[in-house]
Amino acid sequence: MSDNYLRFWGVRGSYPAPFDTHCKVGGNTSCVEVRVGDQILVCDAGSGIVPLGNDLMRQKEIRELTVILTHYHWDHISGLPFFVPAFVPGWKIHFFGPGETEHDIAKHISDQMKAPYFPVETETWLADVKYLESGLNPLDIGPIHIEHFNVHHPGSTFGYRIHAGDTTIVYASDNELAFIDESIERRKPEFDAHERDLLDVMKEEERRRVQEFMQDVDVLIHDAQYTPEDYQKKRGWGHSCYIDTVNAAMDAGVKDLYLFHLDPNYSDDQVDTMLEHSRQIIKKAKSTMRCHVAREGMRIDLG
Repeated sequence: MSDNYLRFWGVRGSYPAPFDTHCKVGGNTSCVEVRVGDQILVCDAGSGIVPLGNDLMRQKEIRELTVILTHYHWDHISGLPFFVPAFVPGWKIHFFGPGETEHDIAKHISDQMKAPYFPVETETWLADVKYLESGLNPLDIGPIHIEHFNVHHPGSTFGYRIHAGDTTIVYASDNELAFIDESIERRKPEFDAHERDLLDVMKEEERRRVQEFMQDVDVLIHDAQYTPEDYQKKRGWGHSCYIDTVNAAMDAGVKDLYLFHLDPNYSDDQVDTMLEHSRQIIKKAKSTMRCHVAREGMRIDLG
């Protein structure tokens, strides 16, 4: 196994789901570790960052890491009040995410740790904490090269394209792929023929934009929160139906797709059914793409 790897520490969306019917997939919310040599990049800080922090404290070689946040919804930052390295002198932690300034990023993170929401504020962190310039694009962390792009999700939300070792990874935890298509199709009868033609052009431009950020990547970690039935009930909430994720990934020539940000209401059996259906879609399309469920603890060798 290579020293360069990706590991899933939290794969659920919305809220932690520590249920006995969910143990195979895992119940923690979004957190993914990317390690290249002695460089550690952490994607999102949901409840999965808590066991990651405990694991990091068991080693002594590395005392620095960077956390890139897609956005500041609670399921993506709720682990920070319990992230042990932040409370230990000698650690260096860098944060990057949406915001006009570094101060914005700091405020978004610290607000959840203020009274009456939490008794211990970020001022009690003993690590050397820095907030990176929000306009940086690309961002380089040693040999890890990171670019961010905007996705369809309420509020300012980033996806990330990461070059780690010999592997290109796209991490898009919260992204509603069908938002434009669904919105246009529902209102098409309101427009005349010329306007419908313009809307079709808009749909094609959106399809190309989506395809561009995931084009030919080795690993795509993407929002696949809903079944088709649940997506219709929650259209516009900023999350994708897993079928849309599979089809977009195939169109973009993705090598390995990991279904991520899974709904906390779905049991292991329900998620396995989604995976089986996804693989049937891929087989029917005669695609060579491989599809997996992102499972807590799963480690991917980056070569």
